[in-house]
Amino acid sequence: MIYNMIKDSGKKVITNNTGANMYTGIISCFVENYKFNDDCSEKFAVIEVDEANVKFITEYITPEAITITNLFRDQLDRYGEVYTTLRKIIEGVKKVPESTLVLNGDESLLGDLSLPNKTIYYGFNCDINKNKKISLNADSKFCKVCKSAYKYNFVTYNHLGDFYCENCGYHRPDLNYFVDEIKELTPDGSYIQINGNEYYINQPGLYNIYNGLCAFSIAKTLGVDNSIIFNSLKSQKSSFGRQETIDIDGKEVKIILVKNPAGYDQAVNTISLDKRNINLAVLLNDNYADGRDVSWIWDVNFEKLSYLNINKIMISGIRLYDMAIRLKIANLNANNFVLCENDENLLKEIKQCDTNIVYILATYTAMINFRKFLNSNGYIKKLW
Repeated sequence: MIYNMIKDSGKKVITNNTGANMYTGIISCFVENYKFNDDCSEKFAVIEVDEANVKFITEYITPEAITITNLFRDQLDRYGEVYTTLRKIIEGVKKVPESTLVLNGDESLLGDLSLPNKTIYYGFNCDINKNKKISLNADSKFCKVCKSAYKYNFVTYNHLGDFYCENCGYHRPDLNYFVDEIKELTPDGSYIQINGNEYYINQPGLYNIYNGLCAFSIAKTLGVDNSIIFNSLKSQKSSFGRQETIDIDGKEVKIILVKNPAGYDQAVNTISLDKRNINLAVLLNDNYADGRDVSWIWDVNFEKLSYLNINKIMISGIRLYDMAIRLKIANLNANNFVLCENDENLLKEIKQCDTNIVYILATYTAMINFRKFLNSNGYIKKLW
């Protein structure tokens, strides 16, 4: 979204859009675009950086802006809990005090960081679901200052929201950019109001509203006009496994990347907006890039899927049996399960679905491998 807004404003811009966000992937992005510096015009690089690699990048680059969106448990074998992840990020941020920080104010871990950087906050100024209590599996439930339990004026999802501590007074920072109304949520996108102006985000789900608001905040920080932001959000296209839609012999197949409980819950909530008869494919891998520990699937609210009109449930990936057990315990109809040992079987089952809507929820390497398989079979023209 940030890349598109800068591009739509007429600036030259590059990005590592394939998700190669570790040290070598970022270097490869700059090497691939070596002609980028051929002229002296203003140009930008929008770089996604792995949490543990921030300190390596800021050793050589002082970003105009650094944005941190949220901190959820992810790849527990690499990071442990969210506090470890935050420490790794801040270690890199401390090397660049000149960079502007654009932070999610609804993320309790990102307030009061005691850094010299200029800081801009974004978040929600509207209660979307009348919820003031965080779930049992929420990630950051206790005050970062005094360790008392947070209270909330409202929760958006997981531990994000308008938080405050009754014990020590720590609370959500003042927001520079904010969603002040959600007018409509649909399976295709969201009508919202940001700082008094209406926008349509052409990507579904509450988490994509946060993404859109983050991109909006970065664009405003870089001086992009509201009209360009409006049109860019309205025409935003899916990319590389992020709500990507593929036609497979007349079937509308939507691939959604899932990596952790918080993100998975939001993917489930997004699918729940679709009231049609659908088919579901769930792919679970435990390669290094996914995280070896898959115990996190027991923190995902798969039970919500049991209320949907799902015709066929295809289960695949290295840990397909773990996922099948989890879905069975979640009260999904095991009679509708189809275990697919490989991508060829999965593709065959997708083609044989009775209805035309198929959602694929896939961890990172499962998504990558299936896209490669679809590319080799002519269903995806551009792999990267």
